[in-house]
Order: sequence, then C-alpha cells, then structure tokens
Amino acid sequence: MQIGLTVPRTRLRLGTVLILVNVAFLILPLGAAFFFRFYENELVRQTERELISQSAVIAALYKSELAQRLPNPGVYGIPVPNYKPPETEEGYDPIEPQLDMSKITILPQRPAGVARKIPPRREEYAAGKAIEKILLDARKTTLSGVRILNSDGIVVYGHNESGLSLADLPEIKSALGGHYTSVIRQRVSNSPPPPLASISRGNLIRVFTAFPAIQDGKVWGVVYASRTPQSIRKYVYSQQDHVVWAIGTIAALVLLMAFMTSFLISRPIYRLIDRTRRIAAGDKSAMAPLESPRTREVELLSESFSAMAAALQARSEYMRTFAMHVSHEFKTPLTAIRGAAEILQDYHDIDAAKRDHFLSLILQSTDRLKLLVSRLLELARADNITPADGRTDLLPLLGRLRDRYRGVGLELKFDESANYTALVAPDNLETVLVNLLDNARQHGANKVEIGPALKNHVLTLTVQDDGHGISAANRDKVFTPFFTTRREDGGTGLGLDIVRSILERHGGQITLADSERGARFVLEMPGSV
Repeated sequence: MQIGLTVPRTRLRLGTVLILVNVAFLILPLGAAFFFRFYENELVRQTERELISQSAVIAALYKSELAQRLPNPGVYGIPVPNYKPPETEEGYDPIEPQLDMSKITILPQRPAGVARKIPPRREEYAAGKAIEKILLDARKTTLSGVRILNSDGIVVYGHNESGLSLADLPEIKSALGGHYTSVIRQRVSNSPPPPLASISRGNLIRVFTAFPAIQDGKVWGVVYASRTPQSIRKYVYSQQDHVVWAIGTIAALVLLMAFMTSFLISRPIYRLIDRTRRIAAGDKSAMAPLESPRTREVELLSESFSAMAAALQARSEYMRTFAMHVSHEFKTPLTAIRGAAEILQDYHDIDAAKRDHFLSLILQSTDRLKLLVSRLLELARADNITPADGRTDLLPLLGRLRDRYRGVGLELKFDESANYTALVAPDNLETVLVNLLDNARQHGANKVEIGPALKNHVLTLTVQDDGHGISAANRDKVFTPFFTTRREDGGTGLGLDIVRSILERHGGQITLADSERGARFVLEMPGSV
C-alpha cells in the first residue's frame, strides 16, 4: 500500500498567502486616498476658523468707523432678541467652527444680490469705504471674499454688489438675528478638474460665514466672508512626481519582501514536506534535520519533526523485533501441543504411560502460553500507563514486601530511617519491586538489600542481591524482551522490560551496575521527602 499526503485543493499555499499579504500592504497606501475625505473635514473647519478670525477684526473696524460717522449711535441697529452679554469679566465671547462635512447639507451656489428701493445710509457706505484699502491688502494674503452688510442685509461694501440685498439668504437672516452662522455652498470653477478630482471635493465647495457685528446688544451689520478650503487633491496632484516615485519604491520593497518571505519560510517548509514523503516511502536518511532552515521557527519544527520521526522509527523497530520474539516464544509451546495432539490422534493403541506423558506436555505448554499471555498483558499495561499524581511512601511498601517474601525464603533488608516518598502510584512501584525480587529469587538469591537515596528530587533505589549474578556475555541482553536463562523454570524474559517501561513512563530509568557478587540494579524516579 502506498502512503501519501493528501493536500486539500481549497487551501492556499503559504507563498500565495504571503504574496497576497504583501500586495495588500501595497494597496493600503493607495486606498488611503479614499479616506482623505475624513481629513478634508478638518481643512473645512480650519478654513471656517480663519474666516471667523478675519470677520471679527473686520466687524470691529466697521463698527469703529460707523460709530464715528453716525449722528446718534445709541439708536442705531436692530436689537438682538434675548441678548445676553458675555459672562466673562474680560468680555470674551469665542466662536467655534460649526461645520461638519458628514452632517451638513451642501447648499446651491450663492445667488446674486437683489436690488432694494431703500438704499443704505451714506454713513454706512462711508464706513465701508474707510476700511476698503485694508480689506484689499488683506485679501491678497487671505484669498477671502468679504462683503459688509448693514442691519437691513444690504451690501455696503462688496465687489460689484454694493447696494444689493442678501437678506434673503438663510445664513444672513440668522446673522441679522444676532447669531453667527456658517454654511457650505457649491462652487463652480472656471478651471477644468485635474485627474485626481475624485479624491477630494475641496475645489468644488466654498465656505461662507455670516458674522454679526453686535454693538451694545444691537446688530449694526453683518460681515459676510467666504473662501474655498485647501484641497487635499491639489496638494497630491502638485506632488505627483514624488507620489509616483513613492509608489514605485513601495512596490519594489513589497516585491523584495515577498521574495524574502518565500525564501525564508516557503522553501524550507516545502523541503520539510518533501522529507515527510521520503520517510513515508522508507528513506531513513530523510529523518535528519534540515541543513539550513533559515528561521528559528522552521529550525525548531525541523528538529521536532526529526525527533518524532526517530522516535516512531525506534518504536517501529521495537514492535518489529518484539513481534519476532513473540512469534518465536509462542511457536515452541504451540509446536509441542500440536505434536503431542497429533501423536495422540494417530496412535489409538498407545500405552497409558506415553499418553500421560503427552498430555502432561500439552498441559505444560498450555501453562507456558498462559504465562506468556499474562506477562504480555502486564507489559502492555506498563507501556500504556498514564502518570498521575500518585505518591507512595517507601517504608510501608518495603515492609509489606519483606513480610511477603520472608515466607518463600527471601530476606529483604533496607534502611528503615529513610522515610522517602516516590512520586509513582503504589501499584506501579510495587510491580517494579516485585519483578526485581522475583527475578532475584529465580536466580538463587537468599537476600536482597535495597538502599534508597534522595537528591534533587530524584529518588534512587539500589537493589542488590546475593544470587548467581549476570555473566559478562549476558549483561547487554538482560533488558531484551524474552531473553531469559531460566526458561525451563518458567522464566519469560519480560520482567525487566516491564520494570523499564513503568519507570520510563514516570520519567525514570533502570540500569545494571557492576557488582562483585549477585546482581545490582539502580532505579531512578521522581521523589520527595
């Protein structure tokens, strides 16, 4: 059966995702132009703020000139309903901008003034004429259009509109009532729109402010000012060479970033994917980590993958070897059972002694199989132990084992002052010690000494017996499954493998130490006082 990796067709490649992300970074600055309208509102408010400042100065000049020319200023003007003088001692009455592009309605282009039968007073004309030179000089810098209206809404100073009435405009009506008012009106430009006209509406609108000139609670006139706000579009268009250069630079940087991310991430990952396929095909050389993983994350991934592959390979080899040993161990008793059964089946006139011999052989082989199955189940349970928060007080357990093995002629000695605790479940630790004690008894031991020691939260148990010991030729084989020198006495060769599995599942280990007499095993496991 061929093993392969199935990649969903709907999933994007990592390289494609990285390119899309970097392209998004390229589009982002361009898309930001469509958000200029949010900043355009601030430009409009800045324009209104400047018109308020200019209008306040012009209103003060106009009132000063008019007061010098009126024969009776106290009776001049239109009273402001419910007029309240400034509450501050200094008489400050600041006016803040009112325009908000997201809320107001843009009005049509301002209509021309309407003629009235009653002309303005000559004092009003004279006051406007007196500040004309100042307004003309200021206009060269401020670029603002200014008209001064009297208390009837008739223009007393204004380019080509002197004597005409603007009293019907909503902003003028409000200002004549003593309220500052600002509006935005459409602007018709004589110049054709530039290519970037869709970015901003700045050159298509004009800000108008109607500032009431109030003297002693009476409206003496209105300063009607207007100006086109600064356009973001104009600034961008004027800097188009720099904008094109910036876009080209950003595009080059994005392409460079896409190449670098592909080189640093995509290629190592594809190499790692190729190695998984080679391992699945049986190539053991592919288990080595990548030679140049480029990034730390890919390096960690490669090392973890190699460690996992090596562990799986070792486990596979163990299972293959284990299966061979199992088949061999089961084959001998099964062959004996089958041979004895065939003889009993073929020879009906066999004498009673031989029949009993063959039946005994069958029973012995059956018991051998039963013992093997039992030990294999123990080994399976040891391999699948899930370490929990188990704790075992060492002295009580050793005391129970001493009483148990005293009856079968095995003396167990240990330091009864070493009251340590093993961080292993009681049944698991008992299985470990029972297998070692049984192994010692089967190899002629009469006495076993257990020496406990604790250091750095590691509990060490040295198990020394006085049995026959382990020959130099067999030292490297004692932990091999099914290896035993006591097969005729019922040995299965799985005891030490069970011990090793239990300890490794708890983060411990077992080693065979040198000994002048008998066998000495050193067990390590987590422990505490």
